[in-house]
Formats: sequence, structure tokens, C-alpha cells
Amino acid sequence: MERNKKSVRMLIITCLLIILVQASTENDSNLKMCGTWRHGKASQTLKYDLKTGCEKIEISASESTLSIQGSITAKCTQSSSINLDLKPLENQSQFCVFWDPLLDLLIVQVNGQKHTLCPPNGLQGSCCTHFSPEHHENATLYGIANGSIHGDIITNDVMGKYTFRGDSIDCKKKLCDEASMKPNGANMIEEAVMKSNTTGQMNLLCAQSKVIEMDDGFTGLSFTLQAPRNANRTPIVYLPSCLNSKSRRKSKVVCTYYKNKTLFQGGSSDAVLLDDIVGLSVENETIKNLPEPVKIRFYHSTLPAIYFRRCVSWDKRKDIEVTWRYDGCTTVKIHDRETECHCNHLAHFAILVQVVQKATVRHLKALMFITAVGCALSLVSCLILLYWLCKSRKGKDQSLLVHRGLVVATFFLCLCFSLTSSPVNTGNETICKITGALLDYSLLSTLSWMTVEMFHTFFLVCCLSSSTLPPWVFYLAGFGIPAILVYRLLSVGDIYGLKKIMPSEDVTSLYFMCWMLDSDKSRLAHCIIIFGLLAVVVISGAVMLFFVATKIHNRPEWKKNRIAFFSIWGLTCLFGTTWGLGLFSFVSLSEATLFLFCIINSCHGVFHMLRYYALERMKKRLVRMGAVEDLMCYSVEMMK
Repeated sequence: MERNKKSVRMLIITCLLIILVQASTENDSNLKMCGTWRHGKASQTLKYDLKTGCEKIEISASESTLSIQGSITAKCTQSSSINLDLKPLENQSQFCVFWDPLLDLLIVQVNGQKHTLCPPNGLQGSCCTHFSPEHHENATLYGIANGSIHGDIITNDVMGKYTFRGDSIDCKKKLCDEASMKPNGANMIEEAVMKSNTTGQMNLLCAQSKVIEMDDGFTGLSFTLQAPRNANRTPIVYLPSCLNSKSRRKSKVVCTYYKNKTLFQGGSSDAVLLDDIVGLSVENETIKNLPEPVKIRFYHSTLPAIYFRRCVSWDKRKDIEVTWRYDGCTTVKIHDRETECHCNHLAHFAILVQVVQKATVRHLKALMFITAVGCALSLVSCLILLYWLCKSRKGKDQSLLVHRGLVVATFFLCLCFSLTSSPVNTGNETICKITGALLDYSLLSTLSWMTVEMFHTFFLVCCLSSSTLPPWVFYLAGFGIPAILVYRLLSVGDIYGLKKIMPSEDVTSLYFMCWMLDSDKSRLAHCIIIFGLLAVVVISGAVMLFFVATKIHNRPEWKKNRIAFFSIWGLTCLFGTTWGLGLFSFVSLSEATLFLFCIINSCHGVFHMLRYYALERMKKRLVRMGAVEDLMCYSVEMMK
């Protein structure tokens, strides 16, 4: 009867052991068997006898010996014993047996002390894994208690021996299969190669790796990656001498070539990643800001002329998921079928091809030069005009107040635009964000002061007198409201920052400026606030211009062509109708429209000064001639 109960208990334990081991090894080919070794007080020994093959592994324990034996290795054949220096508590020690079939690595840990029975020996093809329990022997006093597989308790009883039978599989294929199912699959492959403790070429079905050892005399190295099946030309990699660590005598760099991009899904939806991908990493180090860049030359088929290519990188230490970035890499076009990437860090590198060429600017360099010259002239003109406005007339004339407000806003806009690319060189995101916000504020302030000029002129024409509003109303409308809008956008976040402008002639030569980002929130704010205010200013300015021209066309001075020209041109600039060309930026018009927009609006300050100077000179001429009636009309015109 007692024997039957014991048999039933052993059967239950065996079934439980099978279920736990199968559940533990379903997604993990490694073996991790742990337990509590109950032994005597005498000296203890770790005994092992390992052979190649794939039959079984036996883990047993007695009063003085912990034994590991069996045929499970691919290349390792070891048989010996190790005297353990244990200081057991209550005659027991904690132990674990680790087996990594891919690396042919077997480690036994007893009370925190690791003993490597089989060191890593490269990546193995056929290996022994997926162990299932065969049988075990019960014990009474000495043996293994609390046995577990991958942390799952098998039984709390004391067992004298555990026996596991293995199955032979293709470990390299399994590694590729598991890597393709996980977002960090490329990391799994490179970590396995790094742990393999070998140098030279290692081939997998999904990647080809080359391990290079760098010592004190490393002066740089250029090599061609080994070609997998169905690959014509493979990338050429150059490693600079500065890659070698100064803190170590020797270090290893792993270069992995992926012909299949399924491990790197992610990135932009409107771009295509070319098949060739190269990963570079140094063991236990993060390499960045290299004084001399690493160079990877990719070979690819000829791309259509409307497509453009960029070098991108993905750093597994920064992003868990694949995120391709342009930072840190320079694209060098060798010719139509070759592209070389110069990068100042180590990561995964590839070529990203833009399928649809968009968001480019035609004649960007010429437009930027014209705008820079126009802004410089406007800055000088605004300073001169502001000096005239402050000196020529005294008192609290609201016309002068409005004119000065527009001149100050125009000066600030030209200054901010001239300096908007300077903070890019500092690399400080906060400074770039503040600069972009200041540029937006100056633009909104200029448009607001144009609106103030517009309604102020309306009162002058209709009432022949300025409005009776207090000065703070004008300052609130011209400077206060734009400040509130920009402050609100800053509080939202993800609005201002580094803006990349792509020229259509050479999409690899980007122009960087501190402005609004390309995020959805920035585009929404740009359309609603800037284009909304611009549309209001242009439309109302055009209506007001027509109204004012209708009112003054019967006046005596209107019959003089010069006065008519300067009046209409000056009012056109004051009312901001020339900014209407910017509303056509969504429409594919001729290059003349772009150049007109840059010339006219960058030279706003010049036109203000010329108009003021021309009218002021005509006024002095009339004073010398004694034309009192015309002088009164010109005075009204000057106030406009």
C-alpha cells in the first residue's frame, strides 16, 4: 500500500515536471535549472563529464558531490572536478546550471560563484536544446530540493538526480526566426555575436557578421562585407583609428550586414528603405561624436531622377523600436549606383529613399541671398526712418506713433530673420526654440501694425483727423496680442524648433533655421494663426486700398503722377497687400512669383523710407513755392 502511494506521487511529480519544462522551454531554447543542494559538512566537489552529441544531461547531488554529465555539446568535451570553497548555512547551498546551446556555453553557479565548464565557442548550427524530463531519482537526506526550471518550481521534495533528454535543432535558424518576431531582433543577433567569444566571419541565414579585435596598434581598417546568397555587391566599411577605446588594451567591434530589411520595419511611411543595412557596435561602449567618421559605401540600383536618397541611422540604445534618424550622418553621392555614409557614431545604417519629392523649395540659395540682402537694406532703412520720425516732429501725434510702431516691428522682423540660422550651430534646442518664437512674434507684430495702419488711415481719409483712442490701445494691438498668441503656442509645446528646408536642386544639402517644426500641431498653428492673420490683412488691406484710392482720386494733388504713384505704392506696402503673394505658396506658379515675394517683402523697410523721403522732399518744395493749399493736402497725405 505504501509502495503504491509512493508510485502515484512519483507519477504526479513526473507529469508536473513535464508540463513545467514544456511551458518553460516553449519560447526559450536555453536551459536554466536551479535548486538547493543539501549536503554534508565535509569538503564539496563539482564534478562534470561532458561530451558532444545530443542525448541527455544528468544533474545529480550527493553528500559531497554536485555532478553534471551528459552528451549535449556541439564541440566541448570536458571531464574534471572542481573543489568548492563553500561556507554553507545549515548544510545547504544554492546552485544553478545555465546552458546556452547557440554559444555551446555551460555555466554552473554555486552560492554566487560561477564556474564555466564550456566557454563560448562561436555560433553553433546544429545544437542540443528543448530538454524534456526523462526520469529522476528520489532521495531522503542529501540531494536537490526545490528544483526549478526557468524559475518554475518542479517539486519541493529532495531528489537525487534530474535527467533531461534533448532534441537537436538548427540554432542559427531559430535565432533568425525569433529575431524576426521581435522589434529588437537586430539587437538579439548582435548580442549573440558579441558573446560568441570569437573573431572573424560568422554567417547566419538572416545576417553576416564580422568581428574585429582592435588593440593598441589599431590604425584603421577598410574591408568589404561578405556577400550572402543572391547579393551582387556588398557594402564597404571603413573603421577609423579613433574608434579604438583608450581605456582598454583590446576591444571588439561587430559589423553585421543585413540583406533582409524585415528586422527594421519602421520610420517614414512616404519613404522606402533600401535592402542593405549595416550595424556597427563595440562591446560595452557607446560610441558617438567621433572626430573622424566611419564610412559605409552602399551599392544599389540606379534610382529615378525624381527620387532622392539620404543616409539614416537607428541607435538601439536610444530607441527600443526602429526609428530612422538623419542626425549624425552625411550623405555623399559617389554616382547613381553608389552612396557613401559618413557618420560620427555607431548604430545601424541604411539608405532611405524618398518616393515622392515634396516639401522642396526651388532656387533656395538665390532666394536666401535675395532675402538676406533685402533684410540688411531694410534694417538700415528702418533705423534711418525711425530717426527721422523721432526727430522731425514732436508731440503726441498718433500718426507718428503708428508709423513708428510699424517701423519697429519691421526692423525686429528683419533682424530675427537674419539671425534665425545662427542658433543652429550651437546645437542648443532651447535657444533654437526661443529664436523661432521671436521670429513668429515679429511676423505677427508686423502684420498687426499693418492692420493698425490700415484703420488709422481710414479715420484720416473719412474724418480728416486721427482717432481718439488712447496710445495703449495701439500698442496692445501691435505688440500685446501677438505676444499673447506666441506665449500660448509656447505653452502648448512641440511648435518651435529646428526647421529643415530642402532645396529641389540638391535635396541632400538641407538649409536649417529656427522656426516652426513639421509636426501636426505646428502646421495647424501655422495655418490658423499666421495664414489666417495674413489673409485678413491682405483682404482687408486690398479693400481699404480701393476705398482710399476712390476717396482721394478727385483731390488736386492726385492729378500729379508722382504723388499718385508714391501714394498708391506707399499705401500698398503699409496695408500689407504685397504679402498676398505668400498666400499663393500652395499653388504651383512661376519662379517670378517667388522672387517677387522675396524682393518686395524683404525690402519693406526700404520702401517705407523712400516713400517718406519722397513725400517729405515734395513738401519742402511746396513750402519754398508758397503753395499753402497743396501743403495742407500733403500734410494729410504724410499722416497716411
